[in-house]
Amino acid sequence: MYKQNNYKILLNELIAKSVYKMVLEGDTQYITAPGQFINIKLDGKFLRRPISVCDYDDKTITIIYKVVGSGTEQMAEMQAGESLDILTGLGNGYTINDCQNPLLIGGGVGVPPMYNLCKKLIEANQQPTVILGFNTKDEIFYEEEFRKLGADVRVTTVDGSYGIKGFVTDAFPEAYDYFYTCGPMPMFKAIESKAVTSGQYSFEERMGCGFGACMGCSCKTKYGSKRICKDGPVLVREEIVW
Repeated sequence: MYKQNNYKILLNELIAKSVYKMVLEGDTQYITAPGQFINIKLDGKFLRRPISVCDYDDKTITIIYKVVGSGTEQMAEMQAGESLDILTGLGNGYTINDCQNPLLIGGGVGVPPMYNLCKKLIEANQQPTVILGFNTKDEIFYEEEFRKLGADVRVTTVDGSYGIKGFVTDAFPEAYDYFYTCGPMPMFKAIESKAVTSGQYSFEERMGCGFGACMGCSCKTKYGSKRICKDGPVLVREEIVW
């Protein structure tokens, strides 16, 4: 179930190169799983902007977004005190699997949904390893936040300016019993070729409505067509057609 409401901006700050953290105050009851997303209405824009939920509690939603176009440029200029028309509770989110040592892999703006998921896994007495993948040092965000949760955190940069030089697959631990990931398709294909367990992928896809009506984000799976916005964005490894 999703819900449309107005949310007050409490914070909107730059946290890395072109990356902003926004905290919104309002009704969060329709967010029920890590990995769900919200859809933001912006003045002058025909389509809403889908942004994954980084964290939430009973009063606030935290999102992290990268400025990549006119919509996110508009968001970056917003100030505390302004309000936004938002649809919440969209998407299926991650299912918490019964395991001991899960692996969480986030690439760039695929990092945010890993944060609340990491919280939930630790609350379930699991011991996650988190890999955060970026192109370069000035793009890195939330490394310390994950460490404060108690996770084993590994950071990779393509240019080697920080952490492990290379890609997220260069930082895989020797032992893990399940994986969760969110990021770009090239990263997914690299993970798919290396991962040795089952897992869940959260897909980034252009969307129209965000709640399954327009069929604009439909994709094929082994069990028929699914809508990334409603049946996803999270798909289980075994159902994905690459």
